Amino acid sequence: MLLIICAAVLALYYLLLQPYNYWKDRSVKQTNPWPLFGDSWRMIFQVMDVGEIVSYYYNSMPNVRYYGIYQFFRPKLVIRDPELIRRVTVKDFDHFVDHVAETNPKSDPLFSKNILNLKGDEWRKMRSTLSGSFTGRKIKIMFGLVSDAAKNFVEYYENQPSQVIEVEMKDAFSRFTIDVIATTSLGVKVDSLAEKNNYFFQMGQELTELRFSLFFKMLLLQLFPRIYQYFQLQIFRKEVTEFFSNFVETTVAIRESKGIYRPDMIQILMEAAKGIHKGEDGDATKEDFFAGDEDTDQSQEPHEITKDDMTAQALLFFFAGFDSVSSLLTFATYELAVNQNVQDKLRAEIFDTLEKTNGTITYEALFNMKYLDMVISEALRKWPPFVILGRECTKTYTIEPTLPEEKTLVISKGTGIQIPCYAIHHDPKYFPNPEKFEPERFSAANRSKLTPYTVLGFGQGPRSCLGTRFALMEVKIIIFHLLSRLEIVTTKRTQIPLKLSKKFGINIRPERGLWIGLKILKL
Repeated sequence: MLLIICAAVLALYYLLLQPYNYWKDRSVKQTNPWPLFGDSWRMIFQVMDVGEIVSYYYNSMPNVRYYGIYQFFRPKLVIRDPELIRRVTVKDFDHFVDHVAETNPKSDPLFSKNILNLKGDEWRKMRSTLSGSFTGRKIKIMFGLVSDAAKNFVEYYENQPSQVIEVEMKDAFSRFTIDVIATTSLGVKVDSLAEKNNYFFQMGQELTELRFSLFFKMLLLQLFPRIYQYFQLQIFRKEVTEFFSNFVETTVAIRESKGIYRPDMIQILMEAAKGIHKGEDGDATKEDFFAGDEDTDQSQEPHEITKDDMTAQALLFFFAGFDSVSSLLTFATYELAVNQNVQDKLRAEIFDTLEKTNGTITYEALFNMKYLDMVISEALRKWPPFVILGRECTKTYTIEPTLPEEKTLVISKGTGIQIPCYAIHHDPKYFPNPEKFEPERFSAANRSKLTPYTVLGFGQGPRSCLGTRFALMEVKIIIFHLLSRLEIVTTKRTQIPLKLSKKFGINIRPERGLWIGLKILKL
């Protein structure tokens, strides 16, 4: 009997406790994980919001370049040193090509085949194909469509009977981003403010709403990937994937039969499916990858596109545009409401720009607005859309010691790497008085003083967000039109200071939503 008890205790130790010695055995400073949950318990039991969790571990280990954490049983190395971030994301990118993703292309093709989850050469080929959607010329062409959607958004609230309209901005901006995605990427005109429950908006909510079933499947994928694959589970419900699959198939059929051409992502994918790969000037092109990616084959041929490939990218772009952009706009609006001096200064620049352009904003004029760029950059700094950046070690990598207490660290292939964006953005070492909203941090004079690789709003290196330029254009044009016609003010329902939700999620969200007043501007 005693032997059975000892064997059981020993088995439990190796099952529940031994995995948490991984970083200790490698002389890496680590956290104090809970059995089974690792360092995920604070999120699971909603003790802290995700930004607070990332900052908690970061601030508890101030004098190291990296430290170890555990996502359930899985060890992750957190890189907090800017020079190491440069190596992982750019200089030695060939060792960290992939995002951490264990998916099954057979059972869950749409989740597996989007560019976020593709790996190695498959990712390189798809990026080469999709990059044509986000050239300066293409974005400039789509500028008019985005500007029209922004004007429609502002006019909706401007025409309301009340002088001050109280609005939950996350919902409002989610509707705006859906309209933009529909018109610029899918070729469909949608008015989500007038048609509250249109199907596109419902699908956007479906993709971003963190229900228990989605949480359970993501947890199962992390802890027991073989079980997840055995039962051929899918992250998104069948109705969602079928909607996008049918929509893409119908759109392609209509465009081909009627000879319709639109400068959007669907068109790029259609051309790729036919073996056409056009560059900025319409000539065949080779993707120029990033400096430091020494192993990249720049003669990479475009990806052979299937129906599932097309649908997977459309679904990802829909998700990213719906959630990330609307979240950035929500937090930027909050800062403008509580910092009236910033709002007044930005509005002055807007009026000055309108005067120079005879009352009609242009693409060039928008991107020449220095203070607007400073405001958006500071919003990205304080409220980044991605709390962490994740990478996977794809080749064994060695970090040589530079500090007295460090030893040579060999990172095994398959090890997950995390970069704590939110914590770095709130580190007073890099951004003094980090809780203060201060656009001047990003003025021409101050930008050069920033420590390289501490500004991580849309990522760094080859796997940074492909749609960054488009997203920034979208954010800037709606802020431009909004402040040119309306004043953003706080109301009794505005939570000051703003607190973040502790509910399970991968990105930050306001605890009670963000209620803001839109007031008719008196000129």
